[in-house]
Amino acid sequence: MDIAPFELERWFAKYEHEADIMLAESGIRSLEADRFDLNPGKLGYVIPTNGDPELREQVADRYDRGTDEVLFTCGAQEANFLAFLSLLDGGNSASGESHAVVVTPTYQALHAVPEAIGDVTRVPLEPPNWELDVDAVADAIRPETSVVVLNNPNNPTGRYHPEEKVRALYDLAADADAYLLCDEVYRLLSSDPLPPVASMGEYGISTTSLTKAYGLAGLRFGWIAGPSEVIERAWQWKDYTTISPSLFGQHLARQALGEREDAILAENRELAAHNRERVREFVTRHDLSWYDPVGVNGFISVPEGFDGSVDFCATVVEEASVVLAPGDLFGYDDYFRIGFGLPTDELEEGLARVGDCIERRA
Repeated sequence: MDIAPFELERWFAKYEHEADIMLAESGIRSLEADRFDLNPGKLGYVIPTNGDPELREQVADRYDRGTDEVLFTCGAQEANFLAFLSLLDGGNSASGESHAVVVTPTYQALHAVPEAIGDVTRVPLEPPNWELDVDAVADAIRPETSVVVLNNPNNPTGRYHPEEKVRALYDLAADADAYLLCDEVYRLLSSDPLPPVASMGEYGISTTSLTKAYGLAGLRFGWIAGPSEVIERAWQWKDYTTISPSLFGQHLARQALGEREDAILAENRELAAHNRERVREFVTRHDLSWYDPVGVNGFISVPEGFDGSVDFCATVVEEASVVLAPGDLFGYDDYFRIGFGLPTDELEEGLARVGDCIERRA
């Protein structure tokens, strides 16, 4: 396997730790640990290593699936990695060739990992509306296609593709004897979440975590929900990665997905909506543009006076100590990604500093 460098992570490694304000974080602000019972008991592996059966059953119910159709992982990153290994290793044809169709722009891991295993056809969303072209996905599917990959709501644009288009992609994948894998880490930040893809039928796979919508990034707790044969292969691969999910992660996940869940999600949705309005005002004030997003990411046009997204974001971090994510890292140099899930006072200070940079260059 020859995998491309994760350019967004390298950008963060270069700038994040010394900057004052992180305006490129793609999740909701982190919750305080003292809201939870932090004592999981004996510090051993999670047994069985695919996750506690009772908790897996509770999660599986959300997808109308069985307990053996859920695998707990160390975040959505591992969930996606294991899913791709399970779906693409060995291919989907007599020749053993593997192929994936990936809707882009998206989180780099969703195309870089498949590209390290097999062949990938990217189907781009076109600005400024970033609308999903179902016909373009249909044209990209081949006999050897194993999986169609979607991120909904989309990172970096915040576009929430409507249910009828997602179901159309599911039907395309099913007709090709392939799977539709949807990374749904932002789904529950919507006030009206769509049904998860894993609930649409046997060819649907959902990956998610407690990071982006719940504010529990440090737990490193996520899961795959999908057909038992895919889950079983993913579990076999997991024996060679992290063996079991985090014990602390599972202990707190049981609480966050229990009686505390409604309050956590309501609080986080309120913060996201409030902060989105602050960024909307910033976009209007500086004569910029974006597609009004769902979640806590926005993809904003680069201001005039800068030579693309890298120049703009480098200027902002060097002059104002605020980290933004260049759109060039997602394949769109005319845009930059902003994350607005952080506490409102930090967001407002960061926006003020970015605004000053824009006005100085103008």
